[in-house]
Amino acid sequence: MRVLIITAGSRGDVAPYTGLGRRLLDAGHQVAVAAHPAFAALVGGCGLDHRPVPGDPRELIRDWARATSRDEVRALTRAYAEQVADGVAEAVAGGTDLLLTASGPAPLGRTAGEALGVPVIGTYLVPAFATGRFPLPGARGTVGPGPEGNLAAGREVLRRAEGAFAGAVTRLRARLGLPAGAPPSAPGDVRPVLHDFSPLVVPRPEDWPAGVGVAGYWWPARPDGWRPPAELVDFLQAGPPPVFIGFGSMAVGQGERLGELVAAAVERAGVRAVVQAGWAGVSGRGADVLAVGDVPHDWLFPRTAAVVHHAGAGTTAAGLRAGVPAVPVPVMADQPFWASRLYGLGVAPRPVPFRDLTAEALGDAITACLSEPAHRRRAAELARGIAAEDGAAAVLAHIGSENAGRPRAAGRRSGDAVGGDCSAGR
Repeated sequence: MRVLIITAGSRGDVAPYTGLGRRLLDAGHQVAVAAHPAFAALVGGCGLDHRPVPGDPRELIRDWARATSRDEVRALTRAYAEQVADGVAEAVAGGTDLLLTASGPAPLGRTAGEALGVPVIGTYLVPAFATGRFPLPGARGTVGPGPEGNLAAGREVLRRAEGAFAGAVTRLRARLGLPAGAPPSAPGDVRPVLHDFSPLVVPRPEDWPAGVGVAGYWWPARPDGWRPPAELVDFLQAGPPPVFIGFGSMAVGQGERLGELVAAAVERAGVRAVVQAGWAGVSGRGADVLAVGDVPHDWLFPRTAAVVHHAGAGTTAAGLRAGVPAVPVPVMADQPFWASRLYGLGVAPRPVPFRDLTAEALGDAITACLSEPAHRRRAAELARGIAAEDGAAAVLAHIGSENAGRPRAAGRRSGDAVGGDCSAGR
């Protein structure tokens, strides 16, 4: 089959689909990923076709931080969604037999599937169905008590998602020749949906609708031919396991401030650290600190004493896979949800919200993480359970049922030569 994966957002919203895409290639499918131009090398280096989606997520995050009102944030988000809609229209024009969609652009994927008459499967990185078990990621303010409060908070999250993409869906329907006046669409309207996290981390709520499951993780692909930098190998061998510190795609433009803060926190905690620059451009300062660029988390994290991160879905997953404790420093979006899960699972001390981050708070959190042996024991237990799962297999099973009776598409297979950077790390 010709499979098109639709995603939008930061690197963490793209990298998981490189691993899933590689598995699809191994199964004999043709795979394209519709993603922002900044990730063309990431996608193409994995042997997957890249179809560009306009928009710059780094600039969007920077603009969100500068916004002076919630209305301005909504306007920025809607303009971004309309760019994504244009990209989805161009991507599906290249032809496809099956659409896989991330939760953010899911209303657009559902619209495209309707226009093309092809199946749509949700492949979501975060929970996107209201439940009485917990508030959905992105819930605002104080959530009411009990299951009813959780349900209400989840429905509000979905209403906001619907509103953010309503104009973009209307634009896409017109472009694809669909009649106007269709009911609004939100990520929770897609079926079937498989979620990219372990049931050991977030068990499937019993009140989720039929056709919505928790598959287990599908892991980003390791860069072909990747070797660790000699400087990093030397640093790791020169002393006890360091702490990893990175904020992913968050804190754009705050690298100087964060570099100073991290250096002071590391000194306060008395540890060594590997600092990943990320989109903030965080620098490494001091004899016990090494700054690195993109390094596959599946290689680096098992060699660390703990991971300090922004609690993005992918970095959270990579830390759990490695079996090391965490210090979550959530910034926005789904990150407070994953930070809370890490604390609840017993693999991390209480999260340190980014808005409250100081050298003292970070240093003390690192000390609390490392001084409690139960964090590492619980992390190791979870890692063993996660290692026994195969999240991509569940997606392949759904696709196999869609593929029954269809002729095999001609084209490149997974054995064909590929090159470039197939980077991990979300």
